[in-house]
Amino acid sequence: MKLITKGLVLSLLVSTGLMAVEKTAPAAAAPKAETAQTNDVRVFKSDNADGKITAKTVEEAFKKAGFTIAANNDMNFPFKRDFNQTSFDYYNLMVVYRKDTALALATKYPDIGLFTPMSLSIWCKKGDKTISVSSLKASAMAKIMKIPEDNPAMVALGKKVEEALKSAMPKGTFIKLPYKMKKPTHDIITRISFKQKGDDWEDAKDDFETAFEGELAPNGFVMAGFTDVNYDLDEHDIEDYLFYDVYSICKIAVIYEVAKLHPEAGAFAPCSAYKYQKKGEKTVHMAFPNVYKWIAALNITDKASIDVLLDAQKKFEAMLAKLSK
Repeated sequence: MKLITKGLVLSLLVSTGLMAVEKTAPAAAAPKAETAQTNDVRVFKSDNADGKITAKTVEEAFKKAGFTIAANNDMNFPFKRDFNQTSFDYYNLMVVYRKDTALALATKYPDIGLFTPMSLSIWCKKGDKTISVSSLKASAMAKIMKIPEDNPAMVALGKKVEEALKSAMPKGTFIKLPYKMKKPTHDIITRISFKQKGDDWEDAKDDFETAFEGELAPNGFVMAGFTDVNYDLDEHDIEDYLFYDVYSICKIAVIYEVAKLHPEAGAFAPCSAYKYQKKGEKTVHMAFPNVYKWIAALNITDKASIDVLLDAQKKFEAMLAKLSK
């Protein structure tokens, strides 16, 4: 799968929703710890007193398990640069994908781009002697992408993630999280469709990309990566789409704030936003896992995190509304 990385750093995606911003409730006491299987997001943790396990060695384990590494960025640099502090000895956002998963699923399940590529966070809190890696369960990704949880390609993906984690951290285990995910208050996927402008789809695609990319920086967003899913589909004679692109959209201020209490938020960051047009059609489809999924899956209750998430979402909503006219 061809991926072009853009931007200097990865930061937490603030996906969009063309919906109203809701008022936040006061912070509530955290529920009792739940097993790793209770939540969509899970954390694999290991002792690392000797410091031999690093973000780089985790990356290498994923490569050996057949993943392509789209990015593995140290977020402490932008944290210190932009906010003059960090609560981590290290905090990385890693973006990975498997070509075979996309090839197996893209024709029947066009939502595959919601987690192609998928994201993980790798971290150690200041002074700790452990290393943790967060990821979304394959069954959770399947459900969000409207794929049966027992789909062989998704089951294989989940096994490969676990294989890589156990190889990188032989003494690691999935830990209990101090919360249970809650029911989302809104739809967790934002979907936007609009008609192709003009008769030439390639010109229309180029015009939209130019306008889209031009709106990101003024609104405080970064396109950390771009994945051309259709490149691999074409190579394997899968000709369903005129194009299938996935943007990795990020915002440093969001991951900085949310990671203070929820470093596992990197399972959503950066978030994939897909855009495709099928052959024989004149409609472009886009979709994003929006911030309400983050808030629900991580049981986020603190006002600072919710405020920064919803503020960034509001900005992205306005940008998309402008571009989709």
